[in-house]
Amino acid sequence: MKIVLDTHTHTYVSGHAYNTMNEMAHAASCLGLELLCITDHAPKMPGSVTIMHFLNLKACPRTKYGIRLAFGVEANILDYEGNIDMPEDILERMDLCIASIHPPCFQSGTVEENTSAYLGVMKNPHVNIIGHPDDGRFPVDYSKLVHAAKE
Repeated sequence: MKIVLDTHTHTYVSGHAYNTMNEMAHAASCLGLELLCITDHAPKMPGSVTIMHFLNLKACPRTKYGIRLAFGVEANILDYEGNIDMPEDILERMDLCIASIHPPCFQSGTVEENTSAYLGVMKNPHVNIIGHPDDGRFPVDYSKLVHAAKE
């Protein structure tokens, strides 16, 4: 199997990664990827950027080292209703939105509450991917998630 894209990547502006966009594009080129999606963490993640970062992505080139680039965000799910920390008008400008539960931004609840958070965020028309729902710190009902994703 040949991997041609990576959709969940972070640059150093996410607060816990160590590479620049240029370094990541170069590495993607060396790996033979065709598309690299830069999906830095949204503002509620400690150490991350402000909304202005995402607004300024429009100035970035869409190709580096022969690799097509897409720009998005890994938004933080904030509550059991599935609300996230990115305004809709900014999400409309993104190529991709991953929504994830992260410890600094979300208080784990019961299986039902955590599942509800994911089911709620799946209703957001700007969310394309649910990030790492297999994180054992946030137990969920995988059957419900799969059925909802299928819908």
